[in-house]
Amino acid sequence: MHTASYRLESAWQPHGGPHGRFNFCLFNLSESTIEDFTIVYTSLTRVIDQDACENATFVRRDANYHEFAPPAGFALAPGAMWAFTVGGLHRKAVHCTDGAKSAYLTLATGRHVPVAVSDLMLEGRVSEPPPVLLPEGKLDLPFAVQPWPRRLDAEPGDAFPVCLYPAPACSLDDLKAVETVLALFRRLFPSDHAPLSLAPNGQGRALRLKQDAALVPEGYEIAFSSDEVRLSFGGSAGRQYGLTTLAQLLNGARREPAKFHFPIAGTIADAPRYSWRGCHLDVSRQFYPVSDLSRLIDILAWLKLNIFHWHLTDDEAWRLEIKAYPELTTVGVLRSPDGPLLPQLGNGADPVGGFYSQADVRGLVAHASALNVEIVPEIDIPGHNAATLVALRDLSDGQEAPESYHSVQGYANNALNPAVPFTYEFLEKVFDEMVELFPSVYIHVGGDEVADGAWLASPLARSLMEREGISGTIGLQSYFLKQVKDMLTRRGKKLAGWNEVAHGGGVNATETLLMAWQSPEVGIELAREGYEVVMTPGQAYYLDMVQAEAWQEPGASWAGTVPPAHTYNYEAEGEFPEELKHRLKGVQACIWSEHFLSRGYFNRLVFPRLPAIAEAAWTPRSGKNWLRFAAIVDLCPKL
Repeated sequence: MHTASYRLESAWQPHGGPHGRFNFCLFNLSESTIEDFTIVYTSLTRVIDQDACENATFVRRDANYHEFAPPAGFALAPGAMWAFTVGGLHRKAVHCTDGAKSAYLTLATGRHVPVAVSDLMLEGRVSEPPPVLLPEGKLDLPFAVQPWPRRLDAEPGDAFPVCLYPAPACSLDDLKAVETVLALFRRLFPSDHAPLSLAPNGQGRALRLKQDAALVPEGYEIAFSSDEVRLSFGGSAGRQYGLTTLAQLLNGARREPAKFHFPIAGTIADAPRYSWRGCHLDVSRQFYPVSDLSRLIDILAWLKLNIFHWHLTDDEAWRLEIKAYPELTTVGVLRSPDGPLLPQLGNGADPVGGFYSQADVRGLVAHASALNVEIVPEIDIPGHNAATLVALRDLSDGQEAPESYHSVQGYANNALNPAVPFTYEFLEKVFDEMVELFPSVYIHVGGDEVADGAWLASPLARSLMEREGISGTIGLQSYFLKQVKDMLTRRGKKLAGWNEVAHGGGVNATETLLMAWQSPEVGIELAREGYEVVMTPGQAYYLDMVQAEAWQEPGASWAGTVPPAHTYNYEAEGEFPEELKHRLKGVQACIWSEHFLSRGYFNRLVFPRLPAIAEAAWTPRSGKNWLRFAAIVDLCPKL
């Protein structure tokens, strides 16, 4: 086991500036004295006043990257500590993850040395035990199904079959469907007894499958009796969902027989509440291996979620292989102390990269499709493109002042310029490759968080504005996105985006799907403007948000505190007028990865809120029950 030679401890104090200050202590645990070094740390709580530090000198900052030097002539001996303070922060720190996420030293020789980082302490905040996020739960009916069906009227049995198996004369398609759900179960629960079998079993129960044209494609009905189970379904998705429900029922009865039972009689009639039941994952801020994405898709299928929104690009990295522009996944993904892309959000002394090859994409698309999950890819444009612009310098207006605007995340000049002709040539080639990789009718183009004032210092942009009668940043973005929509339409694709796509007159609402993330009210306004809407408000459905107010709780807090009970009980329809509800296509969880430096953080923040959103997406409002959900949700697999 390797022990770090240096450790950085930190605390936030409310005094020392309008937003308080950080107190840092660097401990030298090595055997050597160090001099003429600098320390780098990454933090989402950024320094905006370079002079507001004591016993240290500000060297440079790039978004979340911060570099400081000790006073001239300073030497840090073995066992000694260097204490320094950093003020001039852009906001207060309120949770343990608001401090340094990673750190390293650059020694006089130029060598970069890792520094271990401790969680941020907050002065004056009481240390508390972890909050109880789930009550014990209470079952009215002793069945383990998630999400809860539209109608369940069944009698629990005293025993359960060893497995369910297809009745004789089962079709090949039905056998393949049973195999798909059996294999899904095996991947998610490798040590549990399989609830399905292809071969008859004397201790099992026969399963008869039959398609019923009267049911919607995603709908199914199950009838239970003592000698067999009958599953009727509308389409392949409905058959999969019915089989998944049966697997959940039997697995729950076996794992916790004092709590859950398998039905001996009665029926389940089920169909989803919304057509869009999504989960988004940001793979730019942190890279997830293909095996993690495959397992997440498995979990979505288990929860009857049908959309995987794959956020493939952002300021931190471009993760999708584009053969026309190999620089995107060489220069545009590699973060290192000596590279054009500096460490961010937990990166340290070692270079960090990672991207998805087109073969990876095809494999994941096929995997998802077999589970009735549609992958909707996102390249975030025109903002959030710091990595893209470093990889492809010709996308910039060379006459634009270098720090003429900054994004809300602190990146300078990070938006594709609508006045640079190469911008459109670049996107045409990117879309050409994407449409070959992704069968989804939608391509998500972001459209969010373009900095106010973007491009206004660009001579090319000013000429375009004068020529086309365009006013300001929003007008330029609208001009840009209308052309992007035309590109997608020519390729037989529909545009999806974040709610800012509607700004400045936006793009034509016909065949445009927008995601309302800033507030629930935004979604209603988008529907009034004629857009199809997916509700994904940060105040309920952003799974990087903290779940309790205690400072030890990890996560972001800009949208408030989002405990699982709030996520579960939130109603996306809100105040939607009846005449607009047809434009509400569904709901979506969003997993932004700034805070997910470990699998432990991921599972702690995503679960049980992801299954809570799955139930909101599937179960009618009248069928939701928080205590019942709490009693069942621990059966849900995690990453």
